[in-house]
Amino acid sequence: MTVPAIRMTEPVGPAGAPLVVLGPSLGTSAILWEDVVPLLTADYRVCAWDLPGHGDAPAATEPFTVGEIADAVAAAVAETGADRILYAGVSLGGAVGLELMLRHPRLVDAAAIVCSGAKLGDEEAWRERAAQVRAQGTSSLVTASAGRWFAPGSLERRPEIGGRLLHALRDADDENYALCCEALAVYDVRDRLARIEVPVAAVWAEFDAVTPEASAVEIAEGVRDGRVLRIDDASHLAPAEQPDAAAGILRGFFAEAAR
Repeated sequence: MTVPAIRMTEPVGPAGAPLVVLGPSLGTSAILWEDVVPLLTADYRVCAWDLPGHGDAPAATEPFTVGEIADAVAAAVAETGADRILYAGVSLGGAVGLELMLRHPRLVDAAAIVCSGAKLGDEEAWRERAAQVRAQGTSSLVTASAGRWFAPGSLERRPEIGGRLLHALRDADDENYALCCEALAVYDVRDRLARIEVPVAAVWAEFDAVTPEASAVEIAEGVRDGRVLRIDDASHLAPAEQPDAAAGILRGFFAEAAR
Protein backbone atom coordinates (compact mmCIF):
# COMPACT_ATOMS: atom_id res chain seq x y z
CA MET A 1 0.00 0.00 0.00
CA THR A 2 1.29 3.47 -0.90
CA VAL A 3 1.31 6.03 1.91
CA PRO A 4 2.25 9.29 0.17
CA ALA A 5 4.31 11.86 2.03
CA ILE A 6 2.44 14.85 3.40
CA ARG A 7 3.63 17.64 5.65
CA MET A 8 1.75 18.61 8.81
CA THR A 9 2.42 21.86 10.64
CA GLU A 10 3.30 21.87 14.32
CA PRO A 11 0.09 22.17 16.39
CA VAL A 12 -0.48 25.58 17.99
CA GLY A 13 -2.83 26.30 20.87
CA PRO A 14 -3.39 25.28 24.49
CA ALA A 15 -1.75 22.05 25.65
CA GLY A 16 -4.35 19.38 26.25
CA ALA A 17 -7.01 21.06 24.09
CA PRO A 18 -8.73 19.04 21.35
CA LEU A 19 -6.70 18.85 18.14
CA VAL A 20 -8.20 20.37 14.99
CA VAL A 21 -6.63 19.19 11.71
CA LEU A 22 -7.16 21.35 8.60
CA GLY A 23 -6.85 20.00 5.06
CA PRO A 24 -6.12 21.87 1.79
CA SER A 25 -7.70 22.12 -1.62
CA LEU A 26 -5.82 20.81 -4.66
CA GLY A 27 -3.17 23.30 -5.77
CA THR A 28 -3.08 25.12 -2.43
CA SER A 29 -1.25 24.61 0.83
CA ALA A 30 -1.64 25.37 4.54
CA ILE A 31 -1.81 29.04 3.44
CA LEU A 32 -5.49 28.37 2.75
CA TRP A 33 -6.21 28.20 6.49
CA GLU A 34 -3.66 30.58 7.96
CA ASP A 35 -6.15 33.37 8.79
CA VAL A 36 -8.54 30.85 10.37
CA VAL A 37 -5.96 29.22 12.66
CA PRO A 38 -5.57 32.17 15.10
CA LEU A 39 -9.35 32.36 15.42
CA LEU A 40 -9.47 28.78 16.73
CA THR A 41 -6.47 28.61 19.04
CA ALA A 42 -8.21 29.96 22.14
CA ASP A 43 -10.03 26.65 22.47
CA TYR A 44 -8.16 24.16 20.28
CA ARG A 45 -4.75 22.98 19.25
CA VAL A 46 -4.67 23.48 15.49
CA CYS A 47 -2.49 22.13 12.68
CA ALA A 48 -2.75 22.02 8.88
CA TRP A 49 -1.27 19.69 6.31
CA ASP A 50 0.05 19.93 2.75
CA LEU A 51 -0.61 17.54 -0.12
CA PRO A 52 2.32 15.64 -1.67
CA GLY A 53 4.43 18.02 -3.74
CA HIS A 54 2.49 21.04 -2.47
CA GLY A 55 3.66 23.68 -0.01
CA ASP A 56 6.41 22.19 2.14
CA ALA A 57 5.47 18.54 1.57
CA PRO A 58 7.91 16.27 -0.27
CA ALA A 59 6.93 14.98 -3.68
CA ALA A 60 5.52 11.48 -4.04
CA THR A 61 7.17 9.16 -6.54
CA GLU A 62 4.29 6.70 -7.05
CA PRO A 63 0.56 7.03 -7.72
CA PHE A 64 -1.76 7.17 -4.71
CA THR A 65 -5.47 7.28 -3.91
CA VAL A 66 -7.46 9.76 -1.85
CA GLY A 67 -7.83 7.00 0.76
CA GLU A 68 -4.06 6.60 0.93
CA ILE A 69 -3.68 10.33 1.53
CA ALA A 70 -6.12 9.84 4.43
CA ASP A 71 -3.85 7.09 5.78
CA ALA A 72 -0.92 9.51 5.60
CA VAL A 73 -2.91 12.10 7.57
CA ALA A 74 -3.75 9.48 10.20
CA ALA A 75 -0.07 8.58 10.49
CA ALA A 76 0.89 12.25 10.87
CA VAL A 77 -1.75 12.69 13.57
CA ALA A 78 -0.32 9.73 15.46
CA GLU A 79 3.03 11.52 15.55
CA THR A 80 1.39 14.42 17.43
CA GLY A 81 0.32 12.05 20.19
CA ALA A 82 -3.40 12.70 19.62
CA ASP A 83 -5.75 9.75 19.49
CA ARG A 84 -8.87 11.75 18.57
CA ILE A 85 -9.24 14.78 16.32
CA LEU A 86 -11.68 17.26 14.89
CA TYR A 87 -11.24 17.71 11.15
CA ALA A 88 -11.99 20.30 8.48
CA GLY A 89 -10.92 20.12 4.85
CA VAL A 90 -11.62 21.97 1.61
CA SER A 91 -12.33 20.24 -1.73
CA LEU A 92 -9.68 17.47 -2.02
CA GLY A 93 -8.99 18.04 1.69
CA GLY A 94 -12.69 17.44 2.34
CA ALA A 95 -12.62 14.26 0.29
CA VAL A 96 -9.67 13.15 2.42
CA GLY A 97 -11.80 13.89 5.48
CA LEU A 98 -14.57 11.58 4.29
CA GLU A 99 -12.04 8.83 3.59
CA LEU A 100 -10.45 9.46 6.99
CA MET A 101 -13.77 8.83 8.72
CA LEU A 102 -14.32 5.68 6.67
CA ARG A 103 -10.84 4.22 7.05
CA HIS A 104 -10.06 5.43 10.59
CA PRO A 105 -13.48 5.74 12.24
CA ARG A 106 -12.13 5.89 15.80
CA LEU A 107 -9.86 8.83 14.99
CA VAL A 108 -12.37 11.55 14.07
CA ASP A 109 -14.93 12.95 16.52
CA ALA A 110 -16.53 15.37 14.02
CA ALA A 111 -15.68 16.77 10.59
CA ALA A 112 -16.51 19.82 8.51
CA ILE A 113 -16.36 18.95 4.81
CA VAL A 114 -16.00 22.32 3.08
CA CYS A 115 -16.67 23.02 -0.62
CA SER A 116 -16.30 19.33 -1.38
CA GLY A 117 -18.26 16.26 -2.35
CA ALA A 118 -18.61 12.50 -2.07
CA LYS A 119 -17.50 12.50 -5.73
CA LEU A 120 -15.71 15.44 -7.29
CA GLY A 121 -15.99 16.17 -10.98
CA ASP A 122 -15.74 13.85 -13.93
CA GLU A 123 -13.10 11.13 -14.37
CA GLU A 124 -12.24 12.11 -17.95
CA ALA A 125 -11.91 15.80 -17.02
CA TRP A 126 -9.47 14.97 -14.20
CA ARG A 127 -7.37 12.85 -16.52
CA GLU A 128 -7.36 15.64 -19.10
CA ARG A 129 -6.21 18.12 -16.46
CA ALA A 130 -3.44 15.75 -15.36
CA ALA A 131 -2.26 15.53 -18.95
CA GLN A 132 -2.39 19.31 -19.34
CA VAL A 133 -0.26 19.85 -16.23
CA ARG A 134 2.29 17.26 -17.28
CA ALA A 135 2.58 19.02 -20.65
CA GLN A 136 2.27 22.68 -19.66
CA GLY A 137 2.75 22.88 -15.89
CA THR A 138 0.48 24.18 -13.15
CA SER A 139 1.06 27.74 -14.37
CA SER A 140 -1.32 26.90 -17.23
CA LEU A 141 -4.14 26.59 -14.68
CA VAL A 142 -3.78 29.93 -12.91
CA THR A 143 -6.29 32.01 -14.86
CA ALA A 144 -9.03 29.35 -14.81
CA SER A 145 -8.36 28.57 -11.14
CA ALA A 146 -8.65 32.22 -10.15
CA GLY A 147 -12.11 32.23 -11.70
CA ARG A 148 -13.18 29.07 -9.87
CA TRP A 149 -11.56 29.75 -6.53
CA PHE A 150 -12.69 33.27 -5.69
CA ALA A 151 -16.04 35.04 -5.45
CA PRO A 152 -16.64 38.29 -7.36
CA GLY A 153 -14.58 41.03 -5.71
CA SER A 154 -12.74 38.62 -3.44
CA LEU A 155 -9.30 39.13 -4.96
CA GLU A 156 -9.76 42.88 -4.70
CA ARG A 157 -10.79 42.64 -1.03
CA ARG A 158 -8.01 40.25 -0.04
CA PRO A 159 -5.30 40.59 -2.69
CA GLU A 160 -2.42 39.32 -0.56
CA ILE A 161 -3.90 35.95 0.38
CA GLY A 162 -5.36 35.50 -3.12
CA GLY A 163 -2.01 36.19 -4.71
CA ARG A 164 -0.20 33.83 -2.36
CA LEU A 165 -2.65 31.03 -3.11
CA LEU A 166 -2.20 31.47 -6.86
CA HIS A 167 1.58 31.44 -6.33
CA ALA A 168 1.17 28.19 -4.36
CA LEU A 169 -0.56 26.71 -7.40
CA ARG A 170 2.29 27.79 -9.68
CA ASP A 171 4.83 26.40 -7.21
CA ALA A 172 3.15 22.99 -6.80
CA ASP A 173 5.08 20.05 -8.25
CA ASP A 174 3.58 19.34 -11.67
CA GLU A 175 3.74 15.56 -11.40
CA ASN A 176 2.24 15.50 -7.92
CA TYR A 177 -0.56 17.82 -8.98
CA ALA A 178 -1.24 15.40 -11.83
CA LEU A 179 -1.17 12.43 -9.43
CA CYS A 180 -3.75 14.20 -7.26
CA CYS A 181 -5.94 14.68 -10.34
CA GLU A 182 -5.69 10.97 -11.08
CA ALA A 183 -6.58 10.15 -7.47
CA LEU A 184 -9.67 12.35 -7.78
CA ALA A 185 -10.59 10.70 -11.09
CA VAL A 186 -11.37 7.44 -9.28
CA TYR A 187 -12.55 8.92 -5.96
CA ASP A 188 -16.20 8.14 -5.14
CA VAL A 189 -17.53 7.42 -1.64
CA ARG A 190 -21.21 8.02 -2.35
CA ASP A 191 -22.18 4.42 -1.64
CA ARG A 192 -20.25 4.42 1.66
CA LEU A 193 -21.49 7.64 3.28
CA ALA A 194 -23.97 5.80 5.50
CA ARG A 195 -21.06 4.15 7.31
CA ILE A 196 -20.00 7.53 8.73
CA GLU A 197 -21.55 7.85 12.17
CA VAL A 198 -19.86 10.92 13.67
CA PRO A 199 -21.30 14.43 13.19
CA VAL A 200 -20.55 15.96 9.80
CA ALA A 201 -21.08 19.54 8.65
CA ALA A 202 -21.26 19.80 4.86
CA VAL A 203 -20.33 23.42 4.16
CA TRP A 204 -20.94 25.12 0.83
CA ALA A 205 -20.18 28.63 -0.39
CA GLU A 206 -22.53 31.05 -2.11
CA PHE A 207 -20.57 31.44 -5.38
CA ASP A 208 -18.94 28.00 -5.60
CA ALA A 209 -19.81 26.45 -8.95
CA VAL A 210 -17.38 23.55 -8.45
CA THR A 211 -19.18 22.06 -5.43
CA PRO A 212 -22.56 23.79 -5.12
CA GLU A 213 -25.22 23.29 -2.48
CA ALA A 214 -26.31 19.96 -3.99
CA SER A 215 -22.88 18.48 -3.21
CA ALA A 216 -23.22 19.48 0.44
CA VAL A 217 -26.78 18.17 0.66
CA GLU A 218 -25.69 14.79 -0.76
CA ILE A 219 -23.08 14.46 1.99
CA ALA A 220 -25.35 15.63 4.80
CA GLU A 221 -28.19 13.34 3.74
CA GLY A 222 -25.86 10.39 3.17
CA VAL A 223 -24.10 10.28 6.56
CA ARG A 224 -25.81 9.28 9.80
CA ASP A 225 -25.57 12.71 11.47
CA GLY A 226 -25.22 15.51 8.93
CA ARG A 227 -26.15 19.12 8.54
CA VAL A 228 -25.72 21.68 5.72
CA LEU A 229 -24.12 25.07 6.44
CA ARG A 230 -23.38 28.00 4.11
CA ILE A 231 -20.66 30.64 3.86
CA ASP A 232 -21.84 33.78 2.10
CA ASP A 233 -19.85 35.92 -0.33
CA ALA A 234 -17.26 33.21 -0.99
CA SER A 235 -16.45 30.62 -3.63
CA HIS A 236 -14.35 27.45 -3.66
CA LEU A 237 -11.63 28.63 -1.24
CA ALA A 238 -14.10 29.94 1.32
CA PRO A 239 -11.83 29.79 4.42
CA ALA A 240 -9.29 32.08 2.73
CA GLU A 241 -11.98 34.44 1.45
CA GLN A 242 -14.10 34.58 4.61
CA PRO A 243 -11.92 33.43 7.53
CA ASP A 244 -14.16 34.91 10.22
CA ALA A 245 -17.23 33.15 8.87
CA ALA A 246 -15.34 29.88 8.39
CA ALA A 247 -13.92 30.00 11.91
CA GLY A 248 -17.35 30.80 13.32
CA ILE A 249 -18.87 27.80 11.59
CA LEU A 250 -16.10 25.51 12.87
CA ARG A 251 -16.31 26.79 16.45
CA GLY A 252 -20.08 26.44 16.54
CA PHE A 253 -20.15 23.04 14.90
CA PHE A 254 -17.33 21.56 16.98
CA ALA A 255 -18.94 22.86 20.20
CA GLU A 256 -22.27 21.35 19.17
CA ALA A 257 -20.62 18.03 18.34
CA ALA A 258 -18.92 17.96 21.73
CA ARG A 259 -22.31 18.18 23.43
